[in-house]
Amino acid sequence: MKAPELKIGDSAPAFKLQDQDGKPVVFKDFAGRKLLVYFYPRASTPGCTTQACGIRDAFAELKDLGVAVVGISPDQPEALKKFADKYSLNFTLLADPEKKAAADYFVLGEKKMFGKTSFGIIRSSFLVGEDGKVLKTWYKVKPEQTVPFAVDFVKTLGH
Repeated sequence: MKAPELKIGDSAPAFKLQDQDGKPVVFKDFAGRKLLVYFYPRASTPGCTTQACGIRDAFAELKDLGVAVVGISPDQPEALKKFADKYSLNFTLLADPEKKAAADYFVLGEKKMFGKTSFGIIRSSFLVGEDGKVLKTWYKVKPEQTVPFAVDFVKTLGH
C-alpha cells in the first residue's frame, strides 16, 4: 500500500513553528506569495548542508521568481541558529521537534541507509501557491535537486 502524500491542488497544511531565532512563524505569514517548503532530516549533516547551501546560493533567483523559502527539521531552534550562522543561510529555518508539521506533510517514514532501516524525515519539498494550495510535490528529493526542480517548475508557470 502506498503511503499517503499531499497532492497537487490540496490545501497545504498550516504550521506554527519557531524559527532559528526562537520567534514564532505561521503558515499564513506567507499568504499571497509562493512558498517553497522543504523538509530535511538534521541540520549540519552533509546532505542537509548541500541542500541548504544550494538554496542559499539560489535565494536571489527564487526571490526574483516570487518564491519565499522555509526549511523545516526536527532540530531545536539553537541547532538551527548554529547551522544558519555557520553557512550564512539567508532564509528561514523552522524547528519541528515534535514532527507535527512533518506528519501533516506526510514526510515521516521508514528510511534505509547503509543497510539499516530507521524512521524519520524523508527529504521532501513542496511548492505552495499564493492561495495556499499545493502546486507541486517532490517526495524523496535529492539534496542537490531541490533548487533546480523548484526553479524549473516556477518558470513553467510563466511568472
